[in-house]
Amino acid sequence: MTERQPSVVTELPGPRSAELLARQAERESNARTYPRKLPIAIAEAAGSYITDVDGNVFIDFLTGAGVLALGHNHPEVVEAVERQLRTLCHGLDFPTEIKDEFTELQLSLLPEEARGRMKIQFCGPAGANAVDAALKLCKTATGRSEVIAFQGAFHGSTHSAMAVTGNVAQKEPVANFMHGVHFFPYPYTYRPSIPPAERLTAGQACAHYFETVLSDANGGITRPAATIMEIVQAEGGVIPAPTDFVQGVRRVTAELDIPLIVDEIQTGCGRTGTWYSFEQHGIVPDVILASKALGGIGMPIAIVFYDKRLDTWEPGAHTATFRGNQLAFAAGIAAVQIIQRDGILENVQEQGAYVRRRLEQLAAEHDCIGEVRGLGLMLGAEIVDRETGAPGSVLARRIQRGALERGLIMELGGRDDGVIRFLPPLNVTRATVDQALDILEATFADVGDRTAARAAA
Repeated sequence: MTERQPSVVTELPGPRSAELLARQAERESNARTYPRKLPIAIAEAAGSYITDVDGNVFIDFLTGAGVLALGHNHPEVVEAVERQLRTLCHGLDFPTEIKDEFTELQLSLLPEEARGRMKIQFCGPAGANAVDAALKLCKTATGRSEVIAFQGAFHGSTHSAMAVTGNVAQKEPVANFMHGVHFFPYPYTYRPSIPPAERLTAGQACAHYFETVLSDANGGITRPAATIMEIVQAEGGVIPAPTDFVQGVRRVTAELDIPLIVDEIQTGCGRTGTWYSFEQHGIVPDVILASKALGGIGMPIAIVFYDKRLDTWEPGAHTATFRGNQLAFAAGIAAVQIIQRDGILENVQEQGAYVRRRLEQLAAEHDCIGEVRGLGLMLGAEIVDRETGAPGSVLARRIQRGALERGLIMELGGRDDGVIRFLPPLNVTRATVDQALDILEATFADVGDRTAARAAA
């Protein structure tokens, strides 16, 4: 991947960006999000870099919210899509050769013990639709209605996906959610909802509570249709689940015959250093959700893998007009082939470890960083108020803005948007990583130290 030099030559937004942002605000829904905190209008992109309409060049460590596994416009993936454009673009759920190849490849990427027992469901081309399909499937297969989710989770913004999402503020304006969702503690060790008990880790404590409530005849919850969880809470603040928690949840759900849905929509396709993050904990879920990076260069697609014993769908039980996106199949095949050929997962592990070391060094120098955490190239740094330890959302926004003004695009997440998040392309080079981290260090030296000086005064 070719490196460029990040360069911001105008105030942000620049004049042309400001014009387009104003037109967007006038005509588009108030629900738009990213341009509010990252006020640029994009002209073009390649690899790890974005150029805005005013000629400013940025390193993109947002990558379409994790969609662009190989960065923008990888030429081989673009070529695969161009070839498919001349053959077939849309095929509903008819079998095609490219779809068959995509299906075979995706099944082959599952752990060996899962390949023979999984079926694949093509649903609407967004992760939230995969969440909806999985919940419907498990309710249909079990005949039950309750669903277990976890505090801090984010599974999407559609009606059912919001119902299993932890963010209360997102829900408050919308009445009459899907009923029967129960939220359990997730082991967020920096801000634990259940303090670790004596001789129990945070993960063990949360898993013990999960087991106790669901196994107790007086626990108040009838046996649920499904449990849905993220192995790393991504939008929730880049919080990896410890192995003892993941294995505890898997053991309990297996013993009680509760289908376990693992949401790999953002963590899948190699983001955490293995193809799916659950592999790092030695479990196999009953249902696996994938989307985002599946489409290679942002081609929209989402799929649900599920154990064949759950295949109780009637024809048409879950349909979507755009479930036959042949361009996404072509792009997804090309992306996987490149990832396998070029040792991209090894690059994720190597660069992820390097980024983490640099972030931990930064944390040692700036006490506004409470914790550095993550897996692979899904990393986060929690920004905190030096005096209270509360989420430092105001400072996090200043850091995000300061980095943008120096040429680095980053996302915020977590409680009160107090976590700065890093989602580089999986094939990012060390040179680009160093550019980004140098920008981040300069931003902390400026914004963080000015904040400390004000606090001291």
